[in-house]
Amino acid sequence: MVAAALMATAWILAKKSKPQSGVDSARLQEPLYSAPVEPSVGLPVGEQIHILAGSSRKYVDHAGKLWSPDSYFSGGTAVSSAVRHIWRTQDPIIYRNSRQGDFSYNIPLKPGIYELRLHFAETFYGPEDSGGGGEGSRMMTVSANSLPLLHDLDVLADAGGARTAEIKVFHDLSPASDGQLHLSFSGNSGSAMLSAIEILPGVRRQIRPVRIIARDVPYYSNDSRWWSPDVYFKGGQISSSQEPADGTDDPEFYETERWGHFSYAIPVVPGKYTVALHFIEHHTADSFDRVALPSAQGETASDDRVFSVFCNGRTVVEGLDIVKQVGENRPLVRKIKGLEPNAQGKLLLEFVPVTRYATVTAIEVMPE
Repeated sequence: MVAAALMATAWILAKKSKPQSGVDSARLQEPLYSAPVEPSVGLPVGEQIHILAGSSRKYVDHAGKLWSPDSYFSGGTAVSSAVRHIWRTQDPIIYRNSRQGDFSYNIPLKPGIYELRLHFAETFYGPEDSGGGGEGSRMMTVSANSLPLLHDLDVLADAGGARTAEIKVFHDLSPASDGQLHLSFSGNSGSAMLSAIEILPGVRRQIRPVRIIARDVPYYSNDSRWWSPDVYFKGGQISSSQEPADGTDDPEFYETERWGHFSYAIPVVPGKYTVALHFIEHHTADSFDRVALPSAQGETASDDRVFSVFCNGRTVVEGLDIVKQVGENRPLVRKIKGLEPNAQGKLLLEFVPVTRYATVTAIEVMPE
């Protein structure tokens, strides 16, 4: 079964992806190199760079990635923030320092195709922060190899609030003819700001697959795929169960869940995506201390967990009752095709309770 799945995955990944709108990818490739294709298992391998803008210290995040102190920069000022909590991340340390002003980075890279991730968090402007103000207080322009990536970026507006991790993703980037990736940041209203830079081996014309599992550490599934620890979330809590999952060759995969009323804001590039949501219901009706909830007809609601999932405001899973679908301790996977990011470049997945709490074990986002 595993071998068949791997062959199917390799066949899918070998197909050409459709060109996407956005940054002129062909112009950013200077020169054009053959792109590594994602292998049948795992992710593209090669050089990775993780830089903490404005920081003088190293940091190892929950995924085990080593972030280096600030380097390769010119101009700007290192700024530290006393803010402790940052929404949508388990690693607030990444966002407590920043480089601000008008500045640039000239990062040496080996020839190839790369995926660029720029990390931001507004910790100065906002109603509860020292700078006051709100949307429009800080707007910036970002370019790569002298070509625009972002124009009038308002981090606070795109993130949906202050003290919130905001990640912008770009694909098909390559070093310029001098072997460097040149990134420029300039302020339009207020000063430009950057929390971190992440450069990863890329896949031509699409982003790397996104795989998230609801736990504090990464996980390798039985098909040798790497799943990131929980990220991009807001709300809810993580819990685990000792009840083994039935009907799967990887029961450990389904030991944890995020439950409650929560959302995930997953950054992607323009295009269409298939999202796979992994669920399981470990608990019997008698194992929860429940409060009877009124139904829409004014009657007592069922003890079973019922919830809906929305993507960018559109219902993609409605009134899901896992027990009625597959029974207890059995995995359920729902795949939704043809999803597109919102204007802020995100797949905003909202898990909304109807009876009791919503739940999810893992989320997979694959470019179509």
